[in-house]
Amino acid sequence: MELDYAFMTDTLVLLLKAVPVTLKITVVTLLLATPFAFLLALARLRDMPCMAKFASVYVSVMRGIPVVVQILLVYSLLPSLLNYLFKRLEVPYNIFDLDTIWYAYIIFTLSEIAILSEVFRSALGSIGDGQMEAGLSVGLKPWTIYRRILIPQALVTALPSLCNVTVSLIKNTSLAFMMAVQDVTAAGKIAASYGYNYVEAYLDVFFVYILICSLVQILFRVSERWIGRFRYSPRAQG
Repeated sequence: MELDYAFMTDTLVLLLKAVPVTLKITVVTLLLATPFAFLLALARLRDMPCMAKFASVYVSVMRGIPVVVQILLVYSLLPSLLNYLFKRLEVPYNIFDLDTIWYAYIIFTLSEIAILSEVFRSALGSIGDGQMEAGLSVGLKPWTIYRRILIPQALVTALPSLCNVTVSLIKNTSLAFMMAVQDVTAAGKIAASYGYNYVEAYLDVFFVYILICSLVQILFRVSERWIGRFRYSPRAQG
């Protein structure tokens, strides 16, 4: 089988133009999911009666449902449900005019909240309770202790896991084409459909995802060294 290199070159240019959409979904999802994930992790660590139970059930359910199934359910049911509610409430807005990327934000955020909460719970749980007690004993408020003492330490511990979560999310965004979002995978499928050059198009998609994920991993390695530099400083060792 002979590959059409001219087609691959043209398609690669199209895919690179779709990279911002993939990165946008990734960044927005992480920004939306992080605060909720932190609250769920905190609820389970501090054993808050109702919140801890809710967090445990939520994490178990969301981690047990494949992202594809979540997309099929939410993208199929949510627009119809909102359309029905808007009509009942006489809201003058056509929900079907909404940009489909918002459904991607919703679905991936709901999924990532469960995953990130476990990452945060593990990272915060690795820090002894003595630091919280010491902070309270000198008059610091709990939020100040978390912000200035516990979270910076937990972040260093969580960075490798956050890297894995981010890379996994980038790969999962390839499912956004099921919601008519023009991401990298969708651009590849559309380009291939014109001349049935699916092998060449999917090789380009493969290359683009490898490139993005590799750059993200390098960025996290640099961040891990920069944030964790205090561990190896002469002052820390002394």
